[in-house]
Amino acid sequence: ENEKTAKEIANKKFKIKREQELRTKKHITFEEFSQRTNIGKFKELNIIIKADTEGSIEALSDSFLKLSQPEVKVSIIHKAIGEVTESDVSTASTSDGIIIAFHVKASSKAKTLAEKETIEIKNHIVIYHAIDDVKQQIINLLEPEYKEIIVGTVEVKEIFKNSKIGNIAGCFVLDGYVKRNNKVKLIRDEKTIHTGDIFQLKRFKDDVGEVKNGYECGLSIKNYQDIQVGDIIQSIEIYIIKRTI
Repeated sequence: ENEKTAKEIANKKFKIKREQELRTKKHITFEEFSQRTNIGKFKELNIIIKADTEGSIEALSDSFLKLSQPEVKVSIIHKAIGEVTESDVSTASTSDGIIIAFHVKASSKAKTLAEKETIEIKNHIVIYHAIDDVKQQIINLLEPEYKEIIVGTVEVKEIFKNSKIGNIAGCFVLDGYVKRNNKVKLIRDEKTIHTGDIFQLKRFKDDVGEVKNGYECGLSIKNYQDIQVGDIIQSIEIYIIKRTI
């Protein structure tokens, strides 16, 4: 009937289709593995190693295993000297494995089967590049850490009653800034009374996205009414810190 409804239906159908593909598709690339692990479907990275020498195989195997983390386990499910064969691809097929080929190539039949079965063969000629490749995938799979930063401090000077949205705090920004999409903490008598989201942020009668140090503003907190004169409201931004190993 209208564009908005059409978009909502299309988005729902896309999500359903994507979930069905993840459930039914047997094999995955490095990028898909990261996505599926992030939604809790995998906790293990299975690797097949094919290399030109026994020494290279052991060096790679030892290095990969040392990269295991409590959240993501690295497993070497097969390792051997020689080119990547159809058998290697079949092994990867049954275990959702990823093939690391070091100084060796894949046979034409293996390439054809890998393409058909959507098995990824990662080719490397420098051992550190192969290690970094696997390391980066594991880092991508680790849950990030979150850090709260206080970016502004606001003092409540007045309380205005509004029949539609409830209490609105007439505030003065003491330092930093407050943004419409910031989290806020309500401090009273040096204790945190409430943590929540900003519902409205205004300068006079206008909705604004940000108010900086030294300016007045009107502020309401989503689903919270107990705001009093003298309360301190801290403006919080949450930063995502990518994990490393």
